[in-house]
Amino acid sequence: MIAVIDCGIGNLRSVQKAIEKAGGSARITESPAFIRSAEAIVFPGVGAFDQGMIGLKKRGLDRLLKDEIHRKPFLGICLGMQLLFYRSEEGKEKGLNVFPGEVKRFPRIKGLKVPHMGWNEVRFLGKNKLFEGIEKDYFYFVHSYYCMPEESSLWAGETEYGVRFCPALSCGKTWAVQFHPEKSAEKGLKVMRNFLKLI
Repeated sequence: MIAVIDCGIGNLRSVQKAIEKAGGSARITESPAFIRSAEAIVFPGVGAFDQGMIGLKKRGLDRLLKDEIHRKPFLGICLGMQLLFYRSEEGKEKGLNVFPGEVKRFPRIKGLKVPHMGWNEVRFLGKNKLFEGIEKDYFYFVHSYYCMPEESSLWAGETEYGVRFCPALSCGKTWAVQFHPEKSAEKGLKVMRNFLKLI
């Protein structure tokens, strides 16, 4: 059973359905007891950085996630990736500070629309079990801010949209993606299936 974290924002039902379509079982929850007992955690999110952190703190899930994140397979999606870092240019709240780095706003470049919305190519770096069978392909993005991990070992992929940024992160049992697997057709479903294999 996979715990899909509910911090009050996000496309939770579509993520749950994608997990089920890939062959897994998932429950949308904000219960600390269930999150601790689950075999894996998926943390999706759509919205503002501060709103996400305040939602976690209000439910007492910020410290719990920091405790659980390296103990079992964990997948952050979109805002669920951004909140793993210390800070974001989007707001004033401090993130979970699981990884060194920050979340930055896309620069103002002529012809570059923000938010970055639609399909873009992700080039995966090295061998990674979550992205097994995918060297590079197109995935669906919706975001105005992007992640820049300080440690190169955390980068599991790269994408360009005015700047080069990190769309996929990997460290031990923890993975996170800026794109939306649940909206990325067959390749997104493959990522979900790979995640289930890792549980």
